[in-house]
Amino acid sequence: MINHLTGEVEAELAGRPALLRDACSRALAYLGGLDGRPVAPAAADVAALDRLDFALPGAGQDAASVLALLDDCGSPGTVASGGPRYFGFVTGGALPVAQAAAWLTAAWDQNAALSVMSPSASVLNRVALRWVTELLGLPEGTGGGFVTGATMANATCLATARDAVLAGHGWDAAGQGLVGAPPVTVVAGAQAHTTVRKALGLVGLGRDRALLLPADGQGRIEPRGLPALTGPALVCLQAGNVNTGASDPFGPLIDWAHDNGAWVHVDGAFGLWAAASPGTADQVAGIAGADSWATDAHKWLNTTYDCGIALVADPRALRSAMEASAAYLPEDATLEPMHVTPQSSQRARGAEVWAVLATLGRDGVAALVDRTCSLARRFADGMRGAGYTVANDVVLNQVVVDFGDQARTSGVIAAVQEEGTCWCGPTVWHGRAAMRVSVSGWNTTEQDIDRSVAAVAACASHWQT
Repeated sequence: MINHLTGEVEAELAGRPALLRDACSRALAYLGGLDGRPVAPAAADVAALDRLDFALPGAGQDAASVLALLDDCGSPGTVASGGPRYFGFVTGGALPVAQAAAWLTAAWDQNAALSVMSPSASVLNRVALRWVTELLGLPEGTGGGFVTGATMANATCLATARDAVLAGHGWDAAGQGLVGAPPVTVVAGAQAHTTVRKALGLVGLGRDRALLLPADGQGRIEPRGLPALTGPALVCLQAGNVNTGASDPFGPLIDWAHDNGAWVHVDGAFGLWAAASPGTADQVAGIAGADSWATDAHKWLNTTYDCGIALVADPRALRSAMEASAAYLPEDATLEPMHVTPQSSQRARGAEVWAVLATLGRDGVAALVDRTCSLARRFADGMRGAGYTVANDVVLNQVVVDFGDQARTSGVIAAVQEEGTCWCGPTVWHGRAAMRVSVSGWNTTEQDIDRSVAAVAACASHWQT
């Protein structure tokens, strides 16, 4: 039996180089074809995904054959969201250095939970988080951790806020839970993103309990007639409305919240990165005065997916809410990843962020933000030039286009997605159906914008006749 198992392991090891070279070759071929293919997969390619749905094998299949099937069926069935003309969901395609770092860290196969488990992951996480806080102009000493995305980043920060404001009123939420706790007043804008509501539900504060402050025509909270707050309270603000890109006026709102003893959290899934460029930093002026922030690296920073960031000005509060202890875990004086995030086991997300920031530098990140904002304005100008309504002030990388009534707008969006030159998604803005355009990819050019504008205009023209 031992000899048999040894032989199997030796065979796997012997076949690994060829398998990984094949995977690399297939990955490069896929990436090389992104620009030339339709952004959405063809119906036949989606139907062919049924070939991946078979009964679980007993003896298993050859690894090279499995990889070939995965590529032959899976690759054509993907959406080309890493390409230059995908404008849905604020999705940026991964930078080459992010992909390369992801491949390398996959080979490392590290658990970044504790530094003793991976000194490399620990250092990369620490340095990347410091660089992020410096780049965004957040307070020195801000603590943080890498999580799956903005939903969990919001949940991490809001759990920290919950515990901190209750502790200020004599209640240990981490130890005793919320049964019998003083009620926490939650305040948010009327245009708060759905992930904030979901995160509030996850941390026991309720999706539908928040006091909603009125927003202006661009989705920003109007800082007037603000209510007095008593007892434990937290205020949720927004950097980058998901439709318009507009941000709340942080200065007066943060002053009001702190004067009322409230914790201020900022949901900045993509908009927080506006702080990285002198050209857009005024959109988020005053944001450093908040107590916590949530953002994604896999949006505007263009890392691979599954890379959110939770940031808290007081790292002690973050650790108090998130730490885990067990007899087998080492004592530590540093902020270990598993003690500042909801999860214990976690991949080395910081390696990609480190690689991207080391490659781009401060100037490169600013240029990425500026370029995509400029391209969004170009898209908006093209839509206006074609006779269609741009329903928002294009202050960042978001464009909302109104083609008329519900049926026509929905029809134009469906036609655009089917035609394949670009991909734009639907939204509802001020009660009207609209098309949402998010220019977030590092590889989008002016030519891509012009091709996309022409394709959208052609699809819309069809619906005029």
